[in-house]
Amino acid sequence: MEKQRVKSESKSFLEEVNRIPDYDGVFRASAKTGGKGKGVVSGLIKPRIWKLIVAFIFYVIKTLPLYVIPILTSAVIDELSAEQTDINRIIIYGAIMLFSLLQNVPTHMVYANITDGVLRSMDAGVKDTVVRKLQRLSITYHSEMESGKLQSKFMRDTESVSQYLRTVFYSLIPTVISLAINVGITLYNSPVVALFFLLIVPIDVILVRMFHGPISQRYSDLRRDNENLSAKLTQMLEMIQVTKAHGLEDEEIKKLDEDIRKVTRSGLYADRTVARFGSWSWVVAQLFNVLCLFFCVYMAIKGVPGFTAGAIILYQSLFSQINGNVQAVINSFPQMASGKEAIRSLSEIMDSDDIEDSKGKRKINGLRGDVKFEKVYYRYPDKEEFVIKNFSLDVKAGECVAFVGASGSGKSTVMNMIIGFLKPTEGALYIDGQNICDVDLSNYRSHLSVVPQNSVLFEGSIKENITYGLKKYSEADLENAIERANVKEFLKDLPNGIDSNVGEHGGKLSGGQKQRIAIARALIRNPQILILDEATSALDNVSEYHVQKAIESSIKGRTTFIVAHRLSTIRSADRIVCMDKGEIAETGTYEELMALKGKFYELKKLSEFNAENKETE
Repeated sequence: MEKQRVKSESKSFLEEVNRIPDYDGVFRASAKTGGKGKGVVSGLIKPRIWKLIVAFIFYVIKTLPLYVIPILTSAVIDELSAEQTDINRIIIYGAIMLFSLLQNVPTHMVYANITDGVLRSMDAGVKDTVVRKLQRLSITYHSEMESGKLQSKFMRDTESVSQYLRTVFYSLIPTVISLAINVGITLYNSPVVALFFLLIVPIDVILVRMFHGPISQRYSDLRRDNENLSAKLTQMLEMIQVTKAHGLEDEEIKKLDEDIRKVTRSGLYADRTVARFGSWSWVVAQLFNVLCLFFCVYMAIKGVPGFTAGAIILYQSLFSQINGNVQAVINSFPQMASGKEAIRSLSEIMDSDDIEDSKGKRKINGLRGDVKFEKVYYRYPDKEEFVIKNFSLDVKAGECVAFVGASGSGKSTVMNMIIGFLKPTEGALYIDGQNICDVDLSNYRSHLSVVPQNSVLFEGSIKENITYGLKKYSEADLENAIERANVKEFLKDLPNGIDSNVGEHGGKLSGGQKQRIAIARALIRNPQILILDEATSALDNVSEYHVQKAIESSIKGRTTFIVAHRLSTIRSADRIVCMDKGEIAETGTYEELMALKGKFYELKKLSEFNAENKETE
């Protein structure tokens, strides 16, 4: 039975998760209003508004003791003060109190189950929306935004938004409901007392207005300082080997210490401001409690009808609840301010239009591999100088083209345009005759593979890294990729062979081993377009020989682009494009360019000279 219950609950939860909406539009609307949370809550709850209405109906039922017991207590006291006490009536009052208390258990469980489910689903929806947006944002955006700041926004700010929603649903809305009921009861019994009760509202509004600006500013400063610290920490961890290799640990500690102190100072300023706010709100609350008591006593002394001993106790109890409700709203203000700041932070991501939008664009089925650049110019955002100028190149399907040139000549920029990471500023790039700007990039990229200069591996086994993202593959395909990328050569030395864990970023492997795994990952996909960006740069001479043979066999029948500094590795290319300052300096076969004795010839001689000096050393 227990297993069936758990299974049923799990199924219900999964069904709820599958209905998670995309809140991108909600956050973008928030960003357009300054990212202050306006409309965000209503936008988040809209898909589940009816569930929440039912939940709050049960909230009213479950909290009946808060309203019933003071009324009946007042009635019991007045009954005891009467000339003749009706014991049966007192017993009935007691039975009603008991029933109102006992019904709280089942009704609270219904309320909690609905509210918790909705909040968990909203929390998942916010996180899912941010992840979707981060995946849709362009490579340019990710290269300009520090990864540490993005991590802080995702981990810290989504959690703050979650707490913000919980404050709204567990504190703000229930408190407003309770406040309305208590005021309604007071109005029914004595409009004069209700009017006195309402005096607390403008006083508290003034108090909130006084502290709104300082608290919001403190949380804004704290959020920015936390993001900067997160970015610095990420950078420190990435540089740890360089830091330790040069004995710079103390320098890094000093840098981080200053940022930690800055976060601490911002946190203390925020805490002190909130503490002052809390102290003043508490004093105001207690002051009004005392004033309420003396006001009711004064009305009783004056002989105003309805101000019996029981009524005074009832009004005091109702006022305590109303005061508590108002204080709960006020005390939730700092949490709300923190949540709104988190919404503003997430809105910075959600409002970015630097995205790869493939909606309505053409899918490429059966890619041939024709690639044509037509008078292409490219410059990076906010830069005036073009890094690619008047670039025209027509590559036929199955052709192998190598790119050479000094660092900064534009080779990698051209590769990034072929992948679709960058789009021409001027001119056009055509894939199988279609402008790449009109192509569904995600679909297009499924037909190509890239081996970057710096191999990118994740924590997991060698097999998982090679087959990353593949839903279907045969063992023969895996074995073939391993063989051709020369991965097999070092598998025998690992404790678990292909199932050995590579460590974080492949830290348990050598540079050459990591690069060969990256090559195997590309080859197993059998791409129509293959891009090798310095694919052999991290290999020793023996490994380079085997991988070069593997590359030569793998490029047959597919369009291949090779970026290389080792010019000896591109002899077999159909064409070599020599780049200089973003332009094509010369193009031809290896033999043609050597005979030309131009830019490529100079690079080749310089490469040979450097190789000879290295061997001498």
